[in-house]
Amino acid sequence: MTTTAEYKSKLLARRAELVERSEEVEAELDAHNSKDWEELAVERETDEVLEGLGNNAAAEIIRIDAALKRIEEGQFGFCVKCDDQISAERLELLPYTPFCRNCAT
Repeated sequence: MTTTAEYKSKLLARRAELVERSEEVEAELDAHNSKDWEELAVERETDEVLEGLGNNAAAEIIRIDAALKRIEEGQFGFCVKCDDQISAERLELLPYTPFCRNCAT
């Protein structure tokens, strides 16, 4: 069974990975400045994909930060809605989840 300290370590590692990815996305978005219309159109399509990736990373970082706060408060592993314990299987799959299986639906 995974301990809270192990979950914290996993969450921090995932957060660092997401921050790095976000920085790479930002750098790529800043690098686009083509003057050619065709290249500009391709860059805009690429930018939309990159912005989506960046937004997804930002949303996951927010969920991870909330989970880390629950760890610090001693509330990690308990559903924020019904206060039941979240199953180990669910936490292994989604370590930042604030909900038990019943409340997530």
